[in-house]
Amino acid sequence: MPIPARNEQYTFADFITWDEDEHIEIINGEAFMMATPSSDHQAISMEISRQLANFLEGKRCRVYPAPFGVRLFEQDGDSPEDVDTVVEPDISVVCDRSKIDKRGCKGAPDLIVEILSPSTRRHDRLVKLNLYQRAGVREYWIVDPDNESVQVFTLDGNALKIREDYGREDVAKVNVLDGCFIELSKVFSE
Repeated sequence: MPIPARNEQYTFADFITWDEDEHIEIINGEAFMMATPSSDHQAISMEISRQLANFLEGKRCRVYPAPFGVRLFEQDGDSPEDVDTVVEPDISVVCDRSKIDKRGCKGAPDLIVEILSPSTRRHDRLVKLNLYQRAGVREYWIVDPDNESVQVFTLDGNALKIREDYGREDVAKVNVLDGCFIELSKVFSE
């Protein structure tokens, strides 16, 4: 399938026909091409995913690294043509297994982690923060490789509010997973 044209409205029905090697998100019907992640980005993603997966072994929640399609606002009975928002967070943790199907996640994950890159910095901090807030994501992490920091937002009522700012030497608490902590010295080890 060719890269989506500009000025068209897309749905999940289009998304499932596109080449799996293309990393494209749809937000309110608009397609966004995603750059290939850097090796640093992938190393950070892998380490956070590893620590989460180790903690979650034998528990009900699961960690899903990108590419993993999340249909934030899909409702029961929606057809693929009804779904106009599909994102691929760097890391998703889902505790309600009924949200998982062959095509990803239907509804808001419990935790989403986005790792900033030069091309996504503004998008992750503004557009996605608002999107995840509207969808009811309970916890959102913004990982900044350049500053070796993590901002943690948690859902307070209907708003994602900053809860913690962590640096390279800190141990970050995962608020939605009781007893789970991420060693950031291992995340930012290079």
